[in-house]
Amino acid sequence: MTEALHLLAAADELLAATRATRVERRDNVQLEALALAVSANLPVLLWGEPGIGKSSALQQLADRLGVPMETVIASIHEPSDFAGLPVVGDDPATQGVPMAPPDWAIRLTRGGVGLVFFDELSSAPPAVQAALLRVVLERRVGSLELPPGVRVVAAANPPASAADGWHLSPPLANRFVHLHWTHDPAVVARGLAGTWPTADIPRIEPRRAASALARARGALSGFLTARPGLTHHLPADAEGRGGAWPSPRTWEMALRLLTFALASDASREALATALIGAIGDGAGLEFITYLDELDLPDPNRVLANPDAFALPERGDRQLAFLTAIVSAVQSDVSRPRWEAAWAVLAKAVEAGVPDVAARAAADLAAMREKSWPVPATIDAFVDILRLSGAMQR
Repeated sequence: MTEALHLLAAADELLAATRATRVERRDNVQLEALALAVSANLPVLLWGEPGIGKSSALQQLADRLGVPMETVIASIHEPSDFAGLPVVGDDPATQGVPMAPPDWAIRLTRGGVGLVFFDELSSAPPAVQAALLRVVLERRVGSLELPPGVRVVAAANPPASAADGWHLSPPLANRFVHLHWTHDPAVVARGLAGTWPTADIPRIEPRRAASALARARGALSGFLTARPGLTHHLPADAEGRGGAWPSPRTWEMALRLLTFALASDASREALATALIGAIGDGAGLEFITYLDELDLPDPNRVLANPDAFALPERGDRQLAFLTAIVSAVQSDVSRPRWEAAWAVLAKAVEAGVPDVAARAAADLAAMREKSWPVPATIDAFVDILRLSGAMQR
């Protein structure tokens, strides 16, 4: 018996050696896009064939962050495991009947941070997918709300490769950033030699963060004004509806991804991959091309010296930039910044395109304090402002 234990101990020691690896920082667009979406606290869904390392990539990310990861195999759970089981108390008529959450949700809530990993999502039947809707969107498991520090990540095999595979329901699919996971033979070869790639969470730079949201709002507003048909487009086929497609919800996800990318050191390739994963191939590629050509200046720098600013010639760029200016003022309203914004709008009047600046003028007018003088530039927008009710203040 003692000899058998020694043999098992030696086997376990060797087994531990085979699992001991190290990681290195290496350019990997998949990992960078995953890190960007996790940083922005957006639910991520990794699509890929069985055995290509989706779970391992998430575990490495959790280890890199120093947070726990709870793995939940969605396909073997019942809807009540996510909606919660009713627990009748002493006086349900006055206290209600709370829905008890599962143990993994309690552990994550106690810790405050971590990754919850829903594996085999495409093998979960429709009833389980429906129960997961609230977990993914509202972050509620039974009567328990997951803390902000908990990130949601899932993995799925294509229906053809999954055991009893299902297409994802459109409401559930539309709540994820979809990343298609593939394997690189060179990465696998180096990993089996003992070194796997890893990615860092994008580092937010304070000097960029002040203008990132304003620039992102301007870019999305300008693009969707020019391409309103892409605001919501539900694919006709079941496979397309179970993936990424544009909707107001996913455009909001794109806003957050773009904001985090502009405020950090995230690469263009990682941003492009994440955006396509949020709003789909067609809308994503078109929006990325639009961003490449847009080249919006920093709105806060323009507000600091509006006289040195030249209005862009293209109408879509004008609209995007003026929207960014209004958003920048709205994030930090003061009389000098408000008056500087009106000086920027005056450029549109001088260029003969006051209609492009009409919406920005109405938004600025709504921010005015009663003690602030009315700017001379407002005369060009007086009719529009009266119709909007902004001139009644």
